[in-house]
Amino acid sequence: MNNRLFILSIILLLICSNCRQKNVNFGNGVSFTIENNIPYGEDSQQQMDIYLPENSNKEKDIFIIIHGGGWRAGSKSELTAFTHKLMEKFPRNIFVNADYRLASTTNFALPGQTDDIRTITKYFDQTLSFKPRYILLGNSAGANISMLYAYQFNRDNQVKAVINIVGPADLNDPGFKNYNDYSFLEKHMIDPAIVPQNRSLMDFGSPARWVNKAAPPTLSFYGIYDDIVPLSQMKTLDSVLERNNVYHESYEFNGNHVNWINEPNSDFLIQKIYMFLKNTDQKKTL
Repeated sequence: MNNRLFILSIILLLICSNCRQKNVNFGNGVSFTIENNIPYGEDSQQQMDIYLPENSNKEKDIFIIIHGGGWRAGSKSELTAFTHKLMEKFPRNIFVNADYRLASTTNFALPGQTDDIRTITKYFDQTLSFKPRYILLGNSAGANISMLYAYQFNRDNQVKAVINIVGPADLNDPGFKNYNDYSFLEKHMIDPAIVPQNRSLMDFGSPARWVNKAAPPTLSFYGIYDDIVPLSQMKTLDSVLERNNVYHESYEFNGNHVNWINEPNSDFLIQKIYMFLKNTDQKKTL
């Protein structure tokens, strides 16, 4: 009898666990349905968590969250809690927290990782009843990938904005060359076959080199004490965005490369994201 009760309790626990995975409720009428580990490609790494607002029938912009990890590590699970905080602030948006194909000594980061973002956007273009616009938000390597996609592939004005959190914008920056995995990037970040003869590999992987007047609005956050992606990256990106008359904002926070996700920095970032997107919407209607 005790064994049966034990087995029944385990079954009930699993059922409750699955229930928790299907819905997240923030109170005040804000809730999302959750679809975890949805495949968007044939590779096992091409999976995403989708969060759909339950109490909004309007057309919605989609946040695509791209994790960091040096292009060859990391997981979407690292940004789950931060995604939930964003969902509370933006209760009417769809959220996607995505994994992507990681780089290795036998697998280049590019073009695979920007292709993965494109595949995600195609997934929603084909499954939703309206054509959404995308807000790309990434940290570190994920921010680099997000900016590269936003500046190179913003066809039909699909990318509404890009949120760059401690992202390498210029891979040739002498300060960034101190990154302890820089030699890996030189050899394994970019497939040489996709790089034009008039560009170097590191130029090709630098978002700042791709900015033009059609680039989407960009919001950047950099840590004052970041010893991986220095503040010089923010100045370089701001300069090229300014030169091309692209609406942008940039902020420094009191921390290092990973402290952005901790309070009070994360609350500061989310509030700035909220105001930035509000300003972006206002500028669009002018």
